[in-house]
Amino acid sequence: MERIRMGFIGCGGNASSHVQRCLDIPEVDIVALCDTSDQSISRCKERNPGVAELPVFRDYREMLDRVSMDAVQISTPHTLHFDQIMDSLDHGLHVLTEKPMVCTVAHAEQVIGKARETGKILMIAYQRHLMPHFRFVRNQIMAGELGEIQFVSALQDQGWYRGTEGSWRQQLSLSGGGQLNDSGSHLLDIILWMTGLEVETVQANIENFASEVDINSALSLRFRNGALGNLSIVGNSPVRGMWEDITIWGSKAVAYMRQGKVLMKVAGSNDTYEPSGLPGGSTPDQNFVDALLGRDEVQVPPICGLRVIELTEAAWKSAQSGRPSRVRRSRVR
Repeated sequence: MERIRMGFIGCGGNASSHVQRCLDIPEVDIVALCDTSDQSISRCKERNPGVAELPVFRDYREMLDRVSMDAVQISTPHTLHFDQIMDSLDHGLHVLTEKPMVCTVAHAEQVIGKARETGKILMIAYQRHLMPHFRFVRNQIMAGELGEIQFVSALQDQGWYRGTEGSWRQQLSLSGGGQLNDSGSHLLDIILWMTGLEVETVQANIENFASEVDINSALSLRFRNGALGNLSIVGNSPVRGMWEDITIWGSKAVAYMRQGKVLMKVAGSNDTYEPSGLPGGSTPDQNFVDALLGRDEVQVPPICGLRVIELTEAAWKSAQSGRPSRVRRSRVR
C-alpha cells in the first residue's frame, strides 16, 4: 500500500481536526464524508477546503458500499461506535476510532475478535500515547527507574457539565455514560498505559446532579500488585478549560505530571528536576497511517479500549451498589 484512501464517519468538531491533520499527510487521500447533520458537513468543508468537493453521505453503510476505501475514521456518539467498527471491519477496512472505543466489555471483546478475524488494524485515538511527556514516564516505569509502583493519584478538572448541556453527550442512549466515559476515558487509559498496572477492585462514588449521566466521579483503586490509587473526575468545575494532575509514586522515584510538564524526584532527595531528552511525539492520525504503511507499530491497540471499559463498567457497578466492585478481567489479550 502506497497511498491510503480514507473515509470519515462523523464530521463534527472533533472529526474536523482529524480531517485537517489527514490533509497534511502526503500519503492520504480523503475520499468521502459521512454525517447525519448537514450543518456538521458544511462546517467541516468550510474549515477544510481540501474536502469541499468530496461525496457526502448521511448513512455510513451507503458510504461503505459505494466508495472504494482502505480505511475509515470514526468520530460519532459513543454508543454508535460498535456497529460502525464492526461494519467497517466487515468491509475490509482499517479503523481509527475516537474514544471510548465502545461502551461495554462485551462489545470490546467482539470488536477485538473481529479485527483479528479480518486481519485489519483497529486503533483508538488516545492521543496521550503519542505525547512526549506521557511516553517519557511510561518508558521510565517500564525501565524500572521508578521501582515498584506503590500509589497513583490523578485529577481531571473540567466544566463538562455546563459545556455539554443539551448535547448528545448527556443522553445515555448516545453517550453510554457521562464524564467518566468521555474526557475521563483519557485519564483512565493513560494511567493504565503508563503504569502497566491491572486494577483488581474499585470503590466508586458518583454524582449525576440533574443529568442522566455521571458528572463527578471519585474512584478508589486497588491494583493487583498491591498498589493503591485515587482517580478524581470533576465534570462540574466552575472554571473554564481543563486541568490535569497525575502523580505516580514508585519505590525509587516519583513522577509529577502537571498540564503537560513532568517533574521527577528520586529517593533520598528533596529536589525535583525536569527531565530532558523526552521522546518525540506524533498524532493518532499519523501513527495510524504509518502503521498501515508498515513504518510504525500501532501505539494505541484496541486492548487499551478493553481495559478502560473494564474499569469503567466496574466503577459504575460499584457506584450503584455502594460496595467495592471487582474489575472483570477479560481473557482477551
